[in-house]
Amino acid sequence: MIEFESSVPGPQPAQNGMSMNKANDERDDDEMRPEYDLRGGVRGKYYERYKAGTNIIVLDDDVADIFKDSSSVNAALRQFLSEHGAPGPSKDQAG
Repeated sequence: MIEFESSVPGPQPAQNGMSMNKANDERDDDEMRPEYDLRGGVRGKYYERYKAGTNIIVLDDDVADIFKDSSSVNAALRQFLSEHGAPGPSKDQAG
């Protein structure tokens, strides 16, 4: 016979007062770290591209070994479409 223990939570272990986060008073200053210096950045550099959206398609490893960049994938797909026409809606797109 299998006995089950109660699902009621037991007492919490005592905390040692040590936190993994550094306390604010341990910081020497409230300045940004040098590696986060954004003074050379250009505001809105990729805004139009972001606004237009993206279309990310992940290739399986065996296919990615053959098609090394997006232009080779696009060329192969254009050739396929010229020979076979556009495919119908996929099961995911069907309502």
